[in-house]
Amino acid sequence: MANLWQSLIDFFYFIWNQIRSIGVWDVLDILIVSFLVYYVFIFVRQRRAGKLALGLVAILLVMLLSDVMGLNALNFLLETVFDVGLIALIVIFQPELRSALEKMGGNFRNLKNITEAQEKQEEKMIEEICGAAEDLSKNRTGALIVLERTTRLGDEIRTGVEVDAAVNRLLIENIFYNKAPLHDGAMVVREGRIHSCGCFLPLTGNPNLPNELGTRHRAGLGVSEISDAFVIIVSEETGGISVCKNGEIDQNVAPRALRHRLINEFGIHREKKKSIIKRKGEKKGGSDEKERKDSFDIFG
Repeated sequence: MANLWQSLIDFFYFIWNQIRSIGVWDVLDILIVSFLVYYVFIFVRQRRAGKLALGLVAILLVMLLSDVMGLNALNFLLETVFDVGLIALIVIFQPELRSALEKMGGNFRNLKNITEAQEKQEEKMIEEICGAAEDLSKNRTGALIVLERTTRLGDEIRTGVEVDAAVNRLLIENIFYNKAPLHDGAMVVREGRIHSCGCFLPLTGNPNLPNELGTRHRAGLGVSEISDAFVIIVSEETGGISVCKNGEIDQNVAPRALRHRLINEFGIHREKKKSIIKRKGEKKGGSDEKERKDSFDIFG
């Protein structure tokens, strides 16, 4: 009994010494590692790479058990496969790794200050795009609008035709007119201006999408998976408006809800938001009851 008591005292004394030896840099080290583990877990869980990661964990567990149980031949085989497989994993996870690194770099670029002139330009851009999306939706004219954010879409832009024009409601509607030569491709908006039209985008490989979503929706979702772009899609069949961000798609978004999403996306100040929404309400002359209904669409 005395030996057990002494062992417990020695154990707690060892733990106390370890705690006392922890410094500021040790705490910082633990926080950084914890953040990285959490970020990797969230990133993998939200993508198809999650199933591949589970397969990798299963191989590691089998390799550990084979080592403990003395299964030398199996352990040697798994170790060889694992050594070669590390290179294969880089190739397999290449799209996910690229997306993660681009978004990490984009987070630093988001820290830059937005001038008042830029904010006014973005306000006008939001009004013109939302107005065009509403008209295209009513006329059931298909459209694919990509708002480039911090991740540059140079590869996609090079597949289209450079326009370099101010964002204008009528111009957008003319671009996506079904007899226009560039209506089938995507329109890319960079720094508040229409940069290119007729651009080809990578299609998503997500197998869980509904069958009714066509190429336009799959292309919009695909570019949102490899970048932080904000994508607006108007369905030619139903006229419904969809938005894509970070590999996720929201369908049947109301025009007023789209306006709120864009305002929040571009970080326009609260007082500016109220003025934009008020101006839009005055133009439509809608009732308070309709405005309350539309406000629910923001979250619907």
